[in-house]
Amino acid sequence: MHPEAHAYAESILAGRHFRRAVEVGGRDVNGGVRHLFTADEYVSLDLEPGPGVDVVTDCRDWAPPQPVDLVVCCEVLEHAPDPAGVVKTCISYLAPGGLLVLSCAGPGRAPHSGHDGAPWLKPGDHYANIFPNDLEDWLAELDDVQVTYAAGPCDLYATGRKP
Repeated sequence: MHPEAHAYAESILAGRHFRRAVEVGGRDVNGGVRHLFTADEYVSLDLEPGPGVDVVTDCRDWAPPQPVDLVVCCEVLEHAPDPAGVVKTCISYLAPGGLLVLSCAGPGRAPHSGHDGAPWLKPGDHYANIFPNDLEDWLAELDDVQVTYAAGPCDLYATGRKP
C-alpha cells in the first residue's frame, strides 16, 4: 500500500477498537493496515495466500459467521473484474452501524499488478481505475458516505455506515 492510502486508513482507524473486523484484500504486498486498530475477532481475506491472509477466497464466496463492525478494503477494487460486487459483498458483511473503509485507484492512476505491486500488469491481471460517481452509486445504501478523490496519488477514499 502506498503512503497516501496508508495515511488515509490511519486517519480513520488509528487506535480504534472493533469487536469484529474483516479485511478484504488483506495480503501484505507492501504494507497493510492491520496494525492500525484492534479487534476481538479479525479475519483477513485474499485471493492469494501470503503474509497476513487468514482465508484464501474470493470475498463474494465467503460470509462471516456473524455481522461485523468494520470492513476494510484497501487497494483492491481496481484489481477486481467486478468491483461493484466486491463493494456489495463488503456492505453485506456489516452489522447495523458497522463501518466500511475503502481506498482504491481513481482516475489517472497508472496500471499496476495486484499480485506484487509491480508497476506493470502481469498475465491474468485485471486493472481498471474506479470513478468517484461509480463508487458513490455502489455505496448508496450506506449512511454518512464520504467519497474523496486525491488528485496527487490518483486515489479514491471512502467511508460509510450501515443503517
